[in-house]
Amino acid sequence: MVGPSWVGDMVMAQSLFKLLKQGRPSCTIDVLAPAWSHPILERMPEVSKALELPLGHGELGLKTRWQLGKSLAQSGYTQAIVLPRSWKSALVPFAAGIPQRTGYLGEQRYFLLNDRRSLNKQVLNQTVKRFAALGLPKGQQATWLHERELPQPLLRVDVLNQQRLLAGLGLNTSRPVVAMMPGAEYGPAKQWPLDSFRTLATQLAQRGYQVWVLGSTKDQPAGQYIAQGQAGGVMNLCGRTQLADTVDLLACAQHAVTNDSGLMHVAAAVGTRVHAIYGSSSPEFTPPLTENKVVHYLGLPCSPCFKRTCPLGHLECLRGIKPGDIAPDRVGLL
Repeated sequence: MVGPSWVGDMVMAQSLFKLLKQGRPSCTIDVLAPAWSHPILERMPEVSKALELPLGHGELGLKTRWQLGKSLAQSGYTQAIVLPRSWKSALVPFAAGIPQRTGYLGEQRYFLLNDRRSLNKQVLNQTVKRFAALGLPKGQQATWLHERELPQPLLRVDVLNQQRLLAGLGLNTSRPVVAMMPGAEYGPAKQWPLDSFRTLATQLAQRGYQVWVLGSTKDQPAGQYIAQGQAGGVMNLCGRTQLADTVDLLACAQHAVTNDSGLMHVAAAVGTRVHAIYGSSSPEFTPPLTENKVVHYLGLPCSPCFKRTCPLGHLECLRGIKPGDIAPDRVGLL
């Protein structure tokens, strides 16, 4: 399996892994992916091994990919499913000589794949369906996906690590916890305004909740802005945890208020109630894969544009969603 390069996509790929195990319980699933994603893969019981792709996001690295493929030639793999749609992502399975190489046509990789699939965007109208369809027999995707529900991601929680984190970060769960994730790697057109996060955090703290702001080091200034002057009710944890730690902390939270981001999908996969805020993206295309969710989306005529920044300059798709729309009495936090 050649895995995707985004946190959310990797979580959604677990639906494919589960589907493969349902059809062939004895199959072995190894996933070739960047090192950052391995903590997520380690929380998926369907995955036997995570293989490191030693390249950065977007890096071509043709020689490295070819040599990696050659090193896997004697590993006995019978099929490679290539989830990314780029030319370079199909090179490793080709170099490894894996007999069946499955993936969507595109980027002139016709000769790198021999189980080539056409992408019907009307039938496969969600990222998770596009992943899952590659694990189904050719020609059966539409019927199967129409008649059945896909298995939802479910990440394993490390209870011991969870306890260490609570102690080390000075956290407790004596009061209900709301996690906030203000980041979105794709760009500002997916990010609810920080003033809105801060106002909502204030309202929640006043109602007796703890608010934990979670994210990477890049999100640390955003977390600081949300938590500043909020006494002990709001804690900025951005940059203080690793990805696997965030999985365990989100499992402690009763609710997560989040942009359409990778951590939104992580929260959904550990059972936290997700309050998902959509701007430039679509809740139809990349929804949180859980029934335990509330989606906030205005559906403006200009939405979804799928742009990194608002092409009209007003960002009304996000500014129009007010903290009061996600207040405790509105969404049943209490």
